Amino acid sequence: MITLKEATSKAEIKQFVKFPFTLYKGSPYWVPPLISDEMDTFDKEKNPAFKTARMWLFLAYKNNEIVGRVAAIINTLEVEQQNIKKMRFGWCDFIDDYEASKALFNKVIELAKTEQMDHVEGPIGFSNLDKVGVLTEGFDSLGTMVTWYNHPYYQSHYERLGLTVEKEYVENTLPTKKADPSFFARINELVKKRYSLREVNVKNKKELLRWVDPMFDLLDLTYSGLASYAPISSEQREYIKNRFMSFVDPEFIKFVVDKDDKLVAFAVVLPSFAQALQKAKGKLFPFGWYYLLKARKNCTRAIFYLIGVHPDYQNKGVTAIIFNQYYKTFNKRGITTGIRTPELSDNTAARQIWKHVQPTVHKRRCTYRMEVS
Repeated sequence: MITLKEATSKAEIKQFVKFPFTLYKGSPYWVPPLISDEMDTFDKEKNPAFKTARMWLFLAYKNNEIVGRVAAIINTLEVEQQNIKKMRFGWCDFIDDYEASKALFNKVIELAKTEQMDHVEGPIGFSNLDKVGVLTEGFDSLGTMVTWYNHPYYQSHYERLGLTVEKEYVENTLPTKKADPSFFARINELVKKRYSLREVNVKNKKELLRWVDPMFDLLDLTYSGLASYAPISSEQREYIKNRFMSFVDPEFIKFVVDKDDKLVAFAVVLPSFAQALQKAKGKLFPFGWYYLLKARKNCTRAIFYLIGVHPDYQNKGVTAIIFNQYYKTFNKRGITTGIRTPELSDNTAARQIWKHVQPTVHKRRCTYRMEVS
């Protein structure tokens, strides 16, 4: 028999956070999060997402052992400003037991009814900068620190429960050594001259901080046309900035500005910490910090985390300026593979960005939806 319990105490939330460490123990593809980061994510005093969202955490038990977990989330900005009455669910994991997954989803649906939502969708987090989607292809490929991994049986559970696919995402690998540098160099000069643009390369985190707020402004502008996009609050910006700054290498952040020094494009690339996080096993101490520092300096894989182009400059070759700079940086740093985080499969603008770097789809994932009757 499956029983559910809401995780409210610090000890229960820690059990919620640590359940995947049991579920994926021994997996060569799962990338563990830092436990301290996950605990901060669910801390209402530390995570400003709670100023515009509500969350419930549930654990499923069988024979007094945890067999599943799920988070139910309401993004109040999404509900009130966009009139989208959606309950999000995320951090959803369960053993291969239909009764466990059924109990978890019944609780999410029950809560959605109570809160007068008209549908549920997930797996997704608080906002579009959180992890998204259940993996449906690419189970034998190493994950990243910014994506969820799951066992292959998850998809069949979602479908048996009556959920239907809402959005589909793809993840690409970009073989940097196969890119044609002469193409980007040529287009780079043409575009800069035609539109009076120039690249900005920052040398340290102090210089980087100057561009963070304009970058978030441009991010909102770039993705505001997507129905699934929820704006990022100023408090969330600060939280994300502080959380990721330790992982950022300023040399991997690129900006393009116009003649008035206004930001028209940016890209955020992170060194791949996947293998370092596997070695750290969720802990910074005693050796986790060393593994992360070493990975930051010696990685051969890099994650294209975010890229944004002002709508006025889309489809005008501006990304050639960015890729021209990355080619130089990657060649200098020994990066052989770029990894693109999940992007909507029907995002034609995104496909245009990557078409000249010979992307290969190596993972697919999706979110699922269910109406609340």
